[in-house]
Amino acid sequence: MPALVSYVGALAGRSDSSIGIRTVEWLRDNGARGLVDRIENIYYSLTAPSKGGPPLKALPRQSGAVAVTSVQIPQIRYRRPRLRRYRPPNIAPVIHPALPGEGVWHPTFAGGGSRPPVLITSFRPEPEYPQLVAGVAWIDHTRTSVMLYPGISEPAVTMPSRGPAEVPMSARSGVVATFNSAFKLQDSGGGFAYDGHTYAPMKPNTATIVRYRDGRVDVISWHGGSDVPPSVLYARQNLPLIVNGGRPNPNLSNGPQWGATLGNAIMVWRSSIGVDRHGNPIYGAANDQTVASLAAIMIRAGAVRAMELDINTYWTSFITYRYPGARHPANLLADMDRPSTRYLTPDDRDFFAVYVR
Repeated sequence: MPALVSYVGALAGRSDSSIGIRTVEWLRDNGARGLVDRIENIYYSLTAPSKGGPPLKALPRQSGAVAVTSVQIPQIRYRRPRLRRYRPPNIAPVIHPALPGEGVWHPTFAGGGSRPPVLITSFRPEPEYPQLVAGVAWIDHTRTSVMLYPGISEPAVTMPSRGPAEVPMSARSGVVATFNSAFKLQDSGGGFAYDGHTYAPMKPNTATIVRYRDGRVDVISWHGGSDVPPSVLYARQNLPLIVNGGRPNPNLSNGPQWGATLGNAIMVWRSSIGVDRHGNPIYGAANDQTVASLAAIMIRAGAVRAMELDINTYWTSFITYRYPGARHPANLLADMDRPSTRYLTPDDRDFFAVYVR
C-alpha cells in the first residue's frame, strides 16, 4: 500500500513527462535503480548500430538554419581598420568525400545580422558508422546571455521558488536558443547553485558550467569550496570534464566514473556543453555515442573544455528560434525526440536559455 500510494502520487504530480517515463523515474527513485539500469543496458546493447553500411548521400536538413543570401555591399573607405569579429572555422570533415554543407556553419536567428548569435552545423563523426550525424551549435558570447532555469522537479532541491520552469513569457522576445541541462543530482552527485545561492554542495574536481555575475559563462573543473563565491550567479555540475586543454579525459574508459545509469560505453543519445579558446559556448549532441566519441565530437568542433550533459533520447534537446517571441522553433537535429516547443511549456528538468543582446 505505501508503494501504491507513492506511485499514484508520482503520476498525479505536476509533470510534462509521459506515464512511461514517470514510471521509470519512480522505479529508479524507489529501490529498483539497479533493475532499470540493467534493462536499459541490455536494450541499448541489442539496439546498438552495426558498423559499416551504406554511406549517406546527403545530410539530414537542419530546419533551424537560416538561408543567407548574398548582398552587394557598397565600398566604403575607413580611416581606421574595421574590428574583425571572431567566427569559428568550418568543422573539418571526418569522412571523405564530404557531403554538401558538411561542417559548414549556418545562422539560426533571422535578426542576427552580420554577427549571428548562434551558428549550427552537422557532420558525420564516425567512419565506422557512416550514417551517424552529430549536431553542433556555437554561441557567440559577445552577443548572448545564457540563463539557467530550474525545472518542475529537477534539480530535486528545496527552493523558495522554482520559477516558471519554461522560458518566461516576458523574456521570449530575445530568446534565440534553449538546451538541456545535466543528470539528476542524485545520479551525478554534483552540486547546484542558482541566483547566487548554493542548494546542493559543490564537489571538487567536478565538471561545472558556471555563469559569473559579469555575464561570462565557462565550463571548468571546480576547485572552489562547497559554496559558490559571491561572483557566481549559477553553477551546475555533472561528472568530470570529458575534454580539458583540448584533449579527451584520459579516464573516459572508466565506466563507473560516468554515472551509474549507463556508464561510458553504451551507445545512446548524448549531449555536451563546452567552450572554445575564445570563451564561446559550444553544444554538441548525437545519437549512438559513447562518452569517448562525444568528447571527440566536441574537440572536432573546437572545444578546449567540455562536460557531458544529459543523455538518452527523451532528455536531449537543443532548440533554436528564428524570430523574436520564440517563433519558428526548430530542433538542432531532425531525429531529436522531444518537440521543438519543449521549453515553451513547463518542463520537469532544468534547462538553459540563450538570449540575444
